[in-house]
Amino acid sequence: MDEATVLRLLQQVRSGEVHPDDAAAALRRLPYADLGFARVDHHRPMRQGMPEAVYGPGKSPEHAAAIVAELLDGGASPVLLTRSTPEQATAALAQSPFGERHGTTVVWRPAAPRPERIVIAAAGTADLPVADECATVLEAFGIEPVRLTDVGVAGVHRLLSEADTLATANAVVVVAGMEGALASVVGGLTPAPVIAVPTSVGYGASLEGVTALLAMLASCAAGLTVVGIDNGYGAACAVMRLLK
Repeated sequence: MDEATVLRLLQQVRSGEVHPDDAAAALRRLPYADLGFARVDHHRPMRQGMPEAVYGPGKSPEHAAAIVAELLDGGASPVLLTRSTPEQATAALAQSPFGERHGTTVVWRPAAPRPERIVIAAAGTADLPVADECATVLEAFGIEPVRLTDVGVAGVHRLLSEADTLATANAVVVVAGMEGALASVVGGLTPAPVIAVPTSVGYGASLEGVTALLAMLASCAAGLTVVGIDNGYGAACAVMRLLK
């Protein structure tokens, strides 16, 4: 339940369209609904501007489905089930139809389109699953990102040919594994905020993303924002916070 929903409810009470007892019942679910196995945070959109997402790992299909249904019933938009298994996605869609599955992310009630220009630059094809997660979350919030794929520094001319694209972005998400150098290069080419996502892609010395993470944190391109390894969802949320 966001601020607009609360204001609309109060206006409906004033006009007589909604009985005060019904409004009180709706507001009673703030700040959360206790399902026994989860306390669903309906108040989060009012605090953060973004609803709670449902993180799949560790949840049973039944629990994932119930949390999704509770968020939808509370008016959240968009509602996201991330990193879901096929069983979780199937159970959630059976209980709450009309969601759309994008890889391991399922989206219900996407937001209206927004005009901001967000670029997602993926260093290599192996980084695409993380870039795809970021893109899906941005799309759920109404943003159609510009995708740059396979623009890693091993062939830096591929990135330089997109310099105008980077220069006109409102924000750029860089998704890179190996040594993570792409984030520094992009940070030197654009005035836009840059959110760097290290991925677990790479050979032995990449340490499953730790090398890229440390390189991005130590970047000489001042002002980079760095999220956790493989965290495409977090990068998209960082963009949304910047835009607000």
